Amino acid sequence: MSEVPGSEQRVIQGRYRLLSPLGRGGMGEVWRARDEVLGREVAVKEVRAPAGLDSTDEQRMYARLEREAWAAARISHRNVVTVYDVATHEGRPWIVMELVRGLSLSEVLEADGPLTPQRAAHIGAEVLAALRAAHAAGVLHRDVKPANVLLANDGRVVLTDFGIAMVAGTSTLTMTGEVIGSPEFLSPEQALGRTPGPASDLWSLGVLLYAAVEGSSPFRQSTPLSTLRAVVDEELPPPRRAGALAPVISGLLRKDPAGRLSPQDAERQLRAVGAGAPA
Repeated sequence: MSEVPGSEQRVIQGRYRLLSPLGRGGMGEVWRARDEVLGREVAVKEVRAPAGLDSTDEQRMYARLEREAWAAARISHRNVVTVYDVATHEGRPWIVMELVRGLSLSEVLEADGPLTPQRAAHIGAEVLAALRAAHAAGVLHRDVKPANVLLANDGRVVLTDFGIAMVAGTSTLTMTGEVIGSPEFLSPEQALGRTPGPASDLWSLGVLLYAAVEGSSPFRQSTPLSTLRAVVDEELPPPRRAGALAPVISGLLRKDPAGRLSPQDAERQLRAVGAGAPA
């Protein structure tokens, strides 16, 4: 991607020179940048508060994101994007990460359509390995979805964007009424406002797997509120293209978090399907 004219003049914290945009989401923009101290390219996430927040809530949000980015930085795993630094610039945190060259799972699904059960299972197993590493470090992701899964050119599957993760045992800094995560990927307990746990990330992985093989998530409705209601109340529409992956999907998408597949069983089954064996 070519460099943006004039962006050479924009340097974050005197070190990270912004080169070109990589993507944009609800919480800001991700840039390709050059770390001029170490002489390497990195990805820098520019975090922006939603419009309409007063200054107090805005600062609370930035404090939460900075704290949780540092929490994600302590996870060391090949399937988790490496966080190098959290820089402060113009009163906001800028998250500095390894630059993963490749496409997101959402981009692949949009371009090529649904995946085979075998390929989806392989990707799901790698995402689950990332989640297990994060959970072992006391970090919940809380926004597992195709846009946050990167399929790297070197073959790695990388889970990224822990920007709204919650660190176990720390106080929450969410604002009243704030919806954390993407409604169609939220677990029933999150939709009901209850405290999430590791099983909540497993539910989101189940939705991701369903979307990967079926082409759309199972509970998506026309509005966020109706989507959340469907997550809580509606039965899972039976998958039609999941094949050997169907038992894993149904096991992860049990409404009661205590009844969901364990991470160990889910990863074992996903590895089996990914290798071409029945679950």
